[in-house]
Amino acid sequence: MLEYEEALSFLGEWGSFQRTIFILLSLSSIPNGYVGMAMVFLADIPPHRCRLPPINSSSSSSNSSSPSFSLELNHSIPLETVKGEVILSRCSRYRQSVDGSFYTNETEGCVDGWVFSSERYSSTIVTEWSLVCDDGWKAPFTVTIFFFGVLFGSFISGIISDRYGRRLIFFLTMAVQTVFSLLQAFVNSWEMFCVLYFIVGMGQIANYCCAFILGSELLTKKARISFAAVGVAFSYALGYTILPLFAFYIRSWRWLLVALSLPGLLYIPLWWYLPESPRWLLSQGRIKEAELIIRAAAKKNGITPPEVIFKQEVTPIKENGPAANQHLYTWLDLYQTSNIRKLTIINICIWIVISMTYYGMSLNTPNMDGDPYINCLVSGATEFLAYSSMWFAICYLPRRLLLPITLLPSGVLLLLIKFIPDDLPIVTLTLVMIGKIAVTGAFGFLYLYTTELFPTVVRNMALGSLSMASRVGSTVSPYIAFIGTYNKFLPYILMAGATIISGLLSLLLPETKDQELPDLIPHVQPLVRLSSLFKRHTDPAGRREVEVEKSPALTEPNHKKPVDSSILSTLSYAKVPASDII
Repeated sequence: MLEYEEALSFLGEWGSFQRTIFILLSLSSIPNGYVGMAMVFLADIPPHRCRLPPINSSSSSSNSSSPSFSLELNHSIPLETVKGEVILSRCSRYRQSVDGSFYTNETEGCVDGWVFSSERYSSTIVTEWSLVCDDGWKAPFTVTIFFFGVLFGSFISGIISDRYGRRLIFFLTMAVQTVFSLLQAFVNSWEMFCVLYFIVGMGQIANYCCAFILGSELLTKKARISFAAVGVAFSYALGYTILPLFAFYIRSWRWLLVALSLPGLLYIPLWWYLPESPRWLLSQGRIKEAELIIRAAAKKNGITPPEVIFKQEVTPIKENGPAANQHLYTWLDLYQTSNIRKLTIINICIWIVISMTYYGMSLNTPNMDGDPYINCLVSGATEFLAYSSMWFAICYLPRRLLLPITLLPSGVLLLLIKFIPDDLPIVTLTLVMIGKIAVTGAFGFLYLYTTELFPTVVRNMALGSLSMASRVGSTVSPYIAFIGTYNKFLPYILMAGATIISGLLSLLLPETKDQELPDLIPHVQPLVRLSSLFKRHTDPAGRREVEVEKSPALTEPNHKKPVDSSILSTLSYAKVPASDII
């Protein structure tokens, strides 16, 4: 029975076809890097104060820098302390007397609106719809709406791409992301902005997932690993890095959205260069179409394909018995046994915390000391270093050590920020960026580690459920950044504590490096015991033995056995999700 990889081995690993797919699909992830992070500038809160009553402000508005105007502000607006700095109150003013001749000691809200500083931005959605004071919750909630869209998109992207194909959904979601981002620039209400942003979030994550799956299924083994760990990651980081360059030269939120949306139109020609996934076509029984794609790829690589490429079909993996008795797996199977249940719960906690910390630090860049454009540029540039370092670590270090050695130091560094003097902003920025490098690397590593921890029969569901769980952390992150507008240390303390706890939990996860992927739920490796965290338990061949749990689906008694790869031969032309083949 010929396996899929063996059937396509004649194509080679890195021909013209593979290079084209690698480059085009990697570049398609660039907009994903700045679509979500654009709110760093779109929803930034400029310095503001209450607008003075028309009677008093009319006489001095022509020369707001005059001493008399400054004196009037001191008498009309109370002072408050924010981040250790005494400033004019942003949400209250002294009430004016009935005849308008003086101000009383009573305060009132900004009944006449606000005056926003235009020193940094000509407009943001905050200045457009006065999202401050009593409406201050709306700015971070806008980002939360986006992440709710991402959560929903994570749920439906796999379902619709499995049903309608990778290629069609890839271009459809790219169109959704581009068109609805463009429409946002012309809305006249915050509510409509949020509705469109929810749809943009759906398109953003669905497009990213479809590109990831399509590339993983079109590319051969070595190329797909580089595509997942370097190509997509670096393109996402590139999009993040160019965001502050756009924002620096375009200070109006509407024109910034237009500028960020239009590059999506450049991807229209990809329709004629990106084929459908042969794996998906085979899973649908469309063998002739799959062969045509493989033959076109062979022609592009200058290779003559065999007369018959796919000789026969095979059935998907099943635990026991014929196909009629095959177990239909659901998300409940992630909690079927004690072993996989503990593994699932620990991973959910880790994914939530890492997502919260990553987006919390990214969205908090405007609240840091220094120029927000430079801070965002440095934050985006650090992602290249993070992914490169993690790729090197994946090649040479044990898997189970990578999360602890990134999360624990990151948490400690974030705690140290509290003790850095205010006159050393460079030191604070350095600590934040080192911590972000570690968390970013851990975030990228999670996808690979998850595919190795969970068995084939539930691997795609595990990755999908954990990705959805991570959106819980990302929906909380805007409010962590919002706290930074009042106390610049508290967000780092919260993120540090959660990161350290998740780093300690990760010590319990088993080793997966150089081991066969588990196929069935009973083959999942047990968690590391606390008493053996620093001990190595291997057989003479250097392979970890796995405790096999009892399962109704197995006819053999409970026993210890090494993970067996023989069952992988049944994968030939079955529908294999991207997470299974990385």
